[in-house]
Amino acid sequence: MKYSWQREGLTADQQAELVLNEMTQEEKFAWLSAPMAIPLGDEPLPEGAIGSAAYYPAIPRLGIPSIQQSDASLGVTALGNVRPGDNATSLASSLSLAASFNPQLAELTGKMVGSEAFAKGFNVQLAGGANLVREPRGGRNFEYLSEDPLLTGIMAGHSVRGIQSQHVVSTVKHFAVNAQETGRVVVSSDIDEPALRESDLLAFEIAIALGQPGSVMPGYNLLNGEWVSENDFLLNKVLKGDWKYPGWVMSDWGATHSAEKAALAGLDVQSGSNLDEKVWFDAPLKQAVAEGKVPQSRIDDMVKRILRSLFAVGAIAHPATPKGDIDYTAHRLIAQREAEQGIVLLKNDRAMLPLKRGAKKLLVVGAHADRGVLAGGGSSAVTPVGSLRLPGIDFMGIETQKVYQPSSPLWAIRAESTAAEVVYASGEDIDEAVALARDAEAVVLFVEEWRSEALDAQGLALSSEQNQLVAAIAAENSQTVVVLETGGPVTMPWLDSVPAVLEAWYPGSGGGEAIAGVLFGRVNPSGHLPVTFPADESQLPQPKQVDPETTTSLPGSPVKGGIIHVDYNVEGSDVGYRWYSRTDQKPLFPFGFGLSYTSFDHEDLHVEQHGDEITARVTVTNTGNRAGAEVVQLYVQREPGQSEEGHFAPRLAAFARVELAAGESQQVTLILEPRVIASWNSVNAEWVIAKGDYQLRAAKHAEDQGIEATTTLEERRFGYGL
Repeated sequence: MKYSWQREGLTADQQAELVLNEMTQEEKFAWLSAPMAIPLGDEPLPEGAIGSAAYYPAIPRLGIPSIQQSDASLGVTALGNVRPGDNATSLASSLSLAASFNPQLAELTGKMVGSEAFAKGFNVQLAGGANLVREPRGGRNFEYLSEDPLLTGIMAGHSVRGIQSQHVVSTVKHFAVNAQETGRVVVSSDIDEPALRESDLLAFEIAIALGQPGSVMPGYNLLNGEWVSENDFLLNKVLKGDWKYPGWVMSDWGATHSAEKAALAGLDVQSGSNLDEKVWFDAPLKQAVAEGKVPQSRIDDMVKRILRSLFAVGAIAHPATPKGDIDYTAHRLIAQREAEQGIVLLKNDRAMLPLKRGAKKLLVVGAHADRGVLAGGGSSAVTPVGSLRLPGIDFMGIETQKVYQPSSPLWAIRAESTAAEVVYASGEDIDEAVALARDAEAVVLFVEEWRSEALDAQGLALSSEQNQLVAAIAAENSQTVVVLETGGPVTMPWLDSVPAVLEAWYPGSGGGEAIAGVLFGRVNPSGHLPVTFPADESQLPQPKQVDPETTTSLPGSPVKGGIIHVDYNVEGSDVGYRWYSRTDQKPLFPFGFGLSYTSFDHEDLHVEQHGDEITARVTVTNTGNRAGAEVVQLYVQREPGQSEEGHFAPRLAAFARVELAAGESQQVTLILEPRVIASWNSVNAEWVIAKGDYQLRAAKHAEDQGIEATTTLEERRFGYGL
């Protein structure tokens, strides 16, 4: 045994304490702030850094490795080509993952990301996007999971668990209510505590309990007028107090605004300090300690939290070193399977899909389908070798390209279809595409919507050129399938004129093969929408958007326009489908919606109570002629007038994905999440389930009538640690 922390039987807390006691003050402060480990301009790469989001130096005399941090949830990135020639596997967007409603898949894909990070020498992965999709036009929604706190929390928690199984710390982010990208560094998300606890915070609470992430990253935004990186209520009261979170809180890059206030409010590390006004957690924080404004015990607490998290996942006992032994072929297949489960069949009139194999001629149009599949922009953009890179946006002084990952739908369709001829048209010349569509047996038309960090989509519409292209080709060929590659919901003015629509999201390294598999029936689609698709923007609780020309969206940029207050009390905790129920609006496609090539029946819904646990059982039968997967969604609601709060919108209280052969039946057991049923009482700081009758509905989506059962609940009050 060389180091004290190597003694047998020590807990992560004990190991961290031993190391902390041997560290010097300078060694401690070296871990409290760092610049981005991607050179900007003439800045050199920090000595010892691999080249990534951040680097903190090793302490060799104590056996402590350096901290090497990489983005993000969808794979290991190399922003700004900081590691030339680097290859990595890209998962499908987080929306696609959530569309699978498959927590085991979230854990498997997380494990894949963690293993690649570890093999490249990283021991912290800046993953775990768990913001609710409050703003469907949000530029970063493709990094997040859903509009529902239960689905988001469960999927994020399992993803984090997978990453950390590989001796790599994962974050969850961006804590909290970081709902928009335009103006993100000056936007204050204003919302009352009960609504906050019942929505955005509940998603994080569930994710943290399940995944036990080593670190939590606040966003750039303000919450109720206070920067989230120095928000005492959010960091000290809720996260470290109520939830007893033992890990460390790292700021987002360039999102620290003070030394004393931030440290005392619960921020442990200033990330990307070269993007901030000052390196707050170096000289200014040292001065605050010297003057007694920040106690030394707080500095020790910061460092111990970091050490504890590293020990807890084995990142110190099993230090990551760049090895390069990554099975990219196996990982690409994992990414493909994820995309296959996340693709959502939105429309399939006259059972047009799956397409028949062996056609004489098929036409594929649009979205660079001859080269690859679209990826979202910003710090999460994975660029596998062979990607098509087009001009994108300037991001924090780094050129962020618009990337098409090398999984060509055209070539996958050629392989899957066994057609005699598969022709491609870019779609830039509408007349050419229409002429080619004339004698094709079917047209697969790809349309895209690119989103990126730091800029929200300006509206929900596709480009007018793409809408015109769809209308023109659909008028020429009645066998037109539209495949959407989008970062969130879009409007579809041409929907009535096409027989089939697939939402493929940003489908990742195996996206082309996944799309082709669904189109030709090798894969039975089983994805269900994790977000509502509005009919138009007038249906949104916040229909008006911030003009990007009037505000600031990037850290380190001159601030213009002042603080923007967004009143999220308009919808409160009724995010997404709950808002549509509360306002009696019909969206284009509801949350949870998704078609299949087979059919399913639900019957015999029974509800039981055993102590505080509420269990529902429902029998699901595959009534079609082929195997498939069904997602049973259990919603709880109360009749108008039964709730003291007025409208009690339907809430997803449990879900389960079940694979069934043709004709097979299975009884599915669902345990309801009590915090979904409850309301938050701020006066007593507790959850309260009100006494009364509750309707439970086993359904196929949020608007489906499904089958119902009623149960009567007694009043129940509880805090944290159920």
